[in-house]
Amino acid sequence: MLKMAAFISSSFTRGIHTFSVPSELFKTNRQNLCERLRKIKQIPANSYVLLQAGESETRYCSDHEPLFRQESYFHWTFGVEEPDFFGAVHIDSGKAILFPPKLDASYSTWMGKLKGEEEFKGRYDVDEVHFSDEISDFFEKTKPSLLLTLYGLNTDSGNKSTPAAFNGINKFKVNDELLHPEISECRVFKSDYELDLLRYTNKVSSAAHREVMRQIRPGMYEYQLESIFRHFCSYYGGGRHLSYTCICGSGENAAILHYGHAGAPNSRRLNDGDACLLDMGTEYCCYASDITCSYPVNGKFTEKQKIIYEAVLKASKSVFAAMKPGVSWVDMHKLAERIQLEELKKAGLLQGDVEEMMKVRLGAIFMPHGLGHFMGIDTHDVGGYNAGGEKSTEPGLRSLRTNRILQPRMVLTIEPGIYFNNVLLDAALADPNQAKFLVPSVIDEYRNSGGVRIEDDVIVTDDGVEMMTNVPRTVEEIENFFRSRPEPTLPLPSEIPCIVGKQ
Repeated sequence: MLKMAAFISSSFTRGIHTFSVPSELFKTNRQNLCERLRKIKQIPANSYVLLQAGESETRYCSDHEPLFRQESYFHWTFGVEEPDFFGAVHIDSGKAILFPPKLDASYSTWMGKLKGEEEFKGRYDVDEVHFSDEISDFFEKTKPSLLLTLYGLNTDSGNKSTPAAFNGINKFKVNDELLHPEISECRVFKSDYELDLLRYTNKVSSAAHREVMRQIRPGMYEYQLESIFRHFCSYYGGGRHLSYTCICGSGENAAILHYGHAGAPNSRRLNDGDACLLDMGTEYCCYASDITCSYPVNGKFTEKQKIIYEAVLKASKSVFAAMKPGVSWVDMHKLAERIQLEELKKAGLLQGDVEEMMKVRLGAIFMPHGLGHFMGIDTHDVGGYNAGGEKSTEPGLRSLRTNRILQPRMVLTIEPGIYFNNVLLDAALADPNQAKFLVPSVIDEYRNSGGVRIEDDVIVTDDGVEMMTNVPRTVEEIENFFRSRPEPTLPLPSEIPCIVGKQ
């Protein structure tokens, strides 16, 4: 009984119906990091990694606290849920030390019982815990040769990480250059524990997407699809956070790559005959999933919808079949582009030689984003461009979030797409080098129809890839799913009684 209690205290879980994440996941991460750092000659004996957690904050000038989500590097290393921590790892021994904030007793009135050092030690299964007001004293006693702090560029966002800092850190020798490339590279290759966790997030998100398919019908609003997905992931999967803002585009909104933001909050009404593009993924223990499903609101493809959907699906399947260690991700992007251009030519939207279309980057008119990205703790995970890896400046290719050669234990998304974006189409028609391949009269028939994206999450294995996503994908599977689904249990907005009237 005592052993079971100890295991639960050092695991992340949201109940017996959810996945139990053992503390070994974070121990393994620290071990892998230390092994890399020990090989670097510039790092002397008795050096420490020093990281700072995300900070608690209030919204603007109010006292409202937004729901906290841990800084990713700190979570990868320690698995701590709360803000305002520091954490250190002794590189020689792998010993882990946490420094939680020292809170005044008055906090307990608002936040509940305050945890002590031993409780934090058991919860996060680390070697030592000291409150953060003792951090300077700790390092004065241990006399580190070097403190490695985190500072470096995220090649995806363009932002730079903020190195840890505490009162008195200037007493110690600090290096903020060596850690970032090494810890980022560690995050690229997932451990068995991480892969099991990512399989779980995919399992939950796949089931949530299928639930949206069961409930969707004309007359609903896009935000209601987001609500169904969010509720399912939280209620059944224990996912309090989603991986990113839900994209629930219907009709022409499906051609807006990051639809769903504050200025376009998934607010359109779904019409019979519309196609929709639903990009949604849950997060569990800060690990992400990222799945996109595209299908008609009424579950029956028109001929034009079927043409575009099957072109994207063919590209997705071709990339999946070609992926294995040693393959270039840039080549996979070009493979997806080429197949989609070939299919659009067969359908009469394009004319001419496909290889010549590739040279003028015509594929980027219909798929302006990259084929996919690394995924892990962050939806767009780090390490996409390692040392010497520079982004292309060409349309489409410059949007790739990684240009690396595939290796086992990498986790990526495969997400080809075809969109009918009027701005991009008009620009291509105005460019003689691209316009000659377009058939305007046929393309006009597809304008304002939106777009299709198919996104799956995969693990690179020793000889191929493992598919984690499980949703209906072929036209036949989708239409059969709609035909066999039970009657939706949620009423349409017009069927919901007004709550503003007489009390």
